[in-house]
Amino acid sequence: MQRFTLFTAIAGFLTVLAISAALSQDRSNSTTDAIFADLTTPGSPGCALGIYQNGKMIYAKGYGLANVEENIPITPQTVFDIASVSKQFTAACILLLENEGKLKLYDDVRKYIPELPGYGTKITILQLLNHTSGVRDYGNLFGLAAIHNDNVTTDDDALGLIVRQKNLNFVPGSNWQYSNSGYTLLSQIIKRVSGKNLKDFAAEKIFQPLGMLHTQFRNDHTLLIPHRALAYDAGESEGYKLNVSYGEESGDGMLCTTIEDLQKWDENFYAGRVGGKDFARRMEEPGRLNDGTILEYAKGLRVWDYDGIRAVSHTGGSGGYRAYMVRFPDKHLSVACLCNLSNVNRRKRVQAVAEAYLDGALKAKARAITPSIDQLQKWAGLYRDPKTAEVLRFTEKNNKLWLDFANISGSTSDALELQALSVADFEPVEYMFDLHMKFEAPAKDGAPRKVIVTKEMERPAIFESIDERKTSARLVDYPGDYWSDELRVTYALELKEGKLKMKSLIGADGIIRELYVPFTELLPVLADEFDLNGAPIVFHFLRDGNQNVTGFLLDGFGERGIIFNRVY
Repeated sequence: MQRFTLFTAIAGFLTVLAISAALSQDRSNSTTDAIFADLTTPGSPGCALGIYQNGKMIYAKGYGLANVEENIPITPQTVFDIASVSKQFTAACILLLENEGKLKLYDDVRKYIPELPGYGTKITILQLLNHTSGVRDYGNLFGLAAIHNDNVTTDDDALGLIVRQKNLNFVPGSNWQYSNSGYTLLSQIIKRVSGKNLKDFAAEKIFQPLGMLHTQFRNDHTLLIPHRALAYDAGESEGYKLNVSYGEESGDGMLCTTIEDLQKWDENFYAGRVGGKDFARRMEEPGRLNDGTILEYAKGLRVWDYDGIRAVSHTGGSGGYRAYMVRFPDKHLSVACLCNLSNVNRRKRVQAVAEAYLDGALKAKARAITPSIDQLQKWAGLYRDPKTAEVLRFTEKNNKLWLDFANISGSTSDALELQALSVADFEPVEYMFDLHMKFEAPAKDGAPRKVIVTKEMERPAIFESIDERKTSARLVDYPGDYWSDELRVTYALELKEGKLKMKSLIGADGIIRELYVPFTELLPVLADEFDLNGAPIVFHFLRDGNQNVTGFLLDGFGERGIIFNRVY
C-alpha cells in the first residue's frame, strides 16, 4: 500500500509538471504568434519561424505570403535566401578541408589565390574567416563603382574587383571589420583545393549527410528552386515591390534553405555528425587580434553574452530577404526566422520569441528615460573619428535625438531614432544590430565633446565634436572628373548654386549614372575634407606642390583610401 501511494504521488506530481509545462508552452506559443501578428494582414509578405529545443522542432509556423502575386502562404517548407547566415556553412567547409589535411587555417591565402596582391604582409585563411584580413568588401566596392544592385554579378566580377585593390583597410590582424570579400575568397579556396565549387562541395559534405534536402547554394540567378519565397520591399505609398538579388557570388551568401532544414544543421552543433565531436568548439572559437584582443566573431558566427546567457548567432540580408538565427547552447534552445520583406526587424522579433521561451532566465534590461530638450540639444552636432575620418551627425527633433542614418548602415529610414537609457547613453529604438552611444561632456573649456560608439562585434570608436565649416571659399578648386583604376569609375564633381556637388558617376562602360539629388552635396568638414550628404562617404582631396588639386582618397561604406586621380 505504501509503495502504491508513493507511486501515485510521484505520478501525480509528474502530471502536474507536465500540465504546467504544457501551459507554459501554450503561453509562449501565444506570445510568439502575437509577435508576428502584423505580418498576417491580407497581402503581406512575412516570415517563417522555427524554434528548436533539445534536438526537436518544438514550433514551426509561417506568417504572411511567400508569393504576393499568387497569394501563396509561407509554411515551414518555404525556401528562403538566408544571405549572410550562409557564412557559417562556408566556414564549415573550410574546417572539413582542414580535417582532410588539404589546407591549414594559418596558410597564406596567396598559396591558393596567387593573383591577390601582396600588400607587403601575409593574410591567413583564419583572418578571412574572422573578418580580420583588412580586405575591402566587394559589395561596398560594387556600390562605389556604380554597379547597381539589380545587375547580374558573378564570382569572377567580385574576384576581379578584389584583386584590383591597391591597399587594405588595415594591417591584417590589427582590427576587425566585416568583409564579404573574405568569404568570397574562401569559396575560391574551396573550389581550387577540392576541385568542386562550393555548391557541390557543401551538398556532398554537409547537406546530404544531414538530410538537408531543400538546401543549396544558388550560384546561378536563373536557377529554379521549388517552394522558394520571392522577396519584397514595402512600396512608398502602398503595396510591395519585388526585390530579388541577381548576384551569383558564392561563399558570403546565396544559401537557400528552410527552417526545417536549419533545425538539422542546428542539432549538428550538439551531435557533430558532420565535422566530428569537436565541430562546435572549433566553429565557435572566437577570433583574436594581433594584440590579444578577443573578438565576438568566430567562423561565420557571432559568439556573445545575451543578457547573461551565452548566445551564438548571425544575421543576414540580401535584396528583400532577411534572416536571423540564434542558438543558446547552454539551454539547447535555438530560434530561426527567415523573412521575405526588407523592413522586417527579424532580430527584434527573434529576441522577443527567445525571451518568451527562456522564461525569466535573462538579466533585467535598462529602461528608456526621457531627457530634457536642453540635454538632447547638448549632444546634437557633428562628430568625427580622428582615426578613420568617419563623420556622424546627431540632431534634436521633436524632443528626440536622431542619428543620420547613412553613416550607420542598415537603417531604412531618413534618420535613426534614438532612445535614452540615461542622459548620456543612447541606443536605437529599432535597429538590426546592437548599437550603443555614450556621450561625454568636455573635460575642460574648449575641449571637444565626445561620443563613444559601440557597434555589434566592433571595437569601440571615439568620435569628437567639430564645428562644421559653412564657408564656400576655394570651392572652385574641386570641380572636375576623377578616375579610379581600382573601381574603374569616374566621379564627376561640379560647382552649382554655390555648392560642390556630385554630378554623376561614369562607369568603365561609359554609361553616365545620374545621382539621387539629396545625396549629391559635398559638405565641408575640415580643410580639403568633405562628407557626402546622406551617405557614409568622405573625400580627402590631394594637392601638389603648387596647391593644385590632383585627386582624392575616398573613404566609403567603411572602405578606406581608394585612389582617384583628376582627369585633365
